Amino acid sequence: MTAVVTTLPNGLRVVVQRMDTVETVSLGVWVAVGTRHEQPEINGVAHMLEHMAFKGTKMRSARGIAEEIEAVGGHLNAHTSREFTAFHASVLKADVAVAVDIIADILQNSVFDEAELTRERVVITQEIGEAADMPDDVIFDAFQAAAFPGQPIGRPILGEAEIIESLQRHQIMDYMGRHYAAPRMVVAAAGNLDPGRFTEMVAKAFVALPSSAPENGTAPAIYRGGEFRETRDLEQAHLVLGFAGVSYADPDFFAVQVMSTLLGGGMSSRLFQEIRESRGLAYTIYSWSASYLDTGLFGVYAGTGQEQLAELVPLVCDELIKVTESVGEAELARARAQMKAGMLMSLESTYSRCEQLARQLLIFGRPLEISEIVGKIDAVDAEAVRRVVTRILKSRPTLSALGPVSGLESFDQIVARFN
Repeated sequence: MTAVVTTLPNGLRVVVQRMDTVETVSLGVWVAVGTRHEQPEINGVAHMLEHMAFKGTKMRSARGIAEEIEAVGGHLNAHTSREFTAFHASVLKADVAVAVDIIADILQNSVFDEAELTRERVVITQEIGEAADMPDDVIFDAFQAAAFPGQPIGRPILGEAEIIESLQRHQIMDYMGRHYAAPRMVVAAAGNLDPGRFTEMVAKAFVALPSSAPENGTAPAIYRGGEFRETRDLEQAHLVLGFAGVSYADPDFFAVQVMSTLLGGGMSSRLFQEIRESRGLAYTIYSWSASYLDTGLFGVYAGTGQEQLAELVPLVCDELIKVTESVGEAELARARAQMKAGMLMSLESTYSRCEQLARQLLIFGRPLEISEIVGKIDAVDAEAVRRVVTRILKSRPTLSALGPVSGLESFDQIVARFN
């Protein structure tokens, strides 16, 4: 069934897709605000707000929220990214009204109790500490910061512990007041439900949302490139090597996705076959692409031993350059098939479909038909892949390395490999 989109009088958009073959519904609110909309002195406030929204409203205590959703066997969660924040639930089809009422309540009536805030500061600083102990988290945050130095989009989503410890209630409320307005929000649902009845339910539940908000004043992200390296006593060296990518709206968006899959998206990919299977230099190696509203990143991650690091990096550089020279039809067909299958399989999940609808509405202003996406993937040919790799490699590299990395060649040497 085609997704149904409705814009309510206050500017809130509602998108619903019916799935009659399931017994559940996933629904939520996606807000066009995240880490890149924070001032440096309140870095982490978007994530803190996400936590505090569940800590009590004028009508429900924090425990009451948890007990009410779990009394119907539902799940309630949220997450923050650099450009979006989401509050979502999955319930049985008979319990949609419960989930809508709870999410509407936490987004319109949260009290941000001081005692709860004090406790949550401790929880989030522990979360930050846990992330700092996980090389995978550190290496990607460091990569983001090196790619966009001194910019909001380069700052960590969790924030810094010392900032979190000093965040005040009024700062969280001010942030919510500036950014959480109906025109910047999308309510999405997918599953066994009636679109018209759901939209009516949402219209009644979210009537208290502000219908306007000041401009968020987000500065354009400017990719710079650079390096981070830190020697730590770890079993493995963790490495991310990357470049400027593309935005969601870029004509090369699908070409980058196909190229990334071909290069390092599966066991048949070039990086996996050459680095792991042929040479045994890494257990984990893959390429990835991240897009934002006005920019993007492309990179390769590898975890390897100290002795293998010096050999691995030049080989990764060589494999990137080789894609600019030749792309085989068989590997290209595999990459396209992987992308299409992954997308179509994910849409069997009500949550995946719900999230996709919300993000498409926020990014593109409309839901994209599956046939449209498949057509764009199929349109990516060998010349497009070679062209987009050539384009990406013209940007200054970004390198982040953590662990026993003393044997890693200098950043200037790595840069010279692409010149």
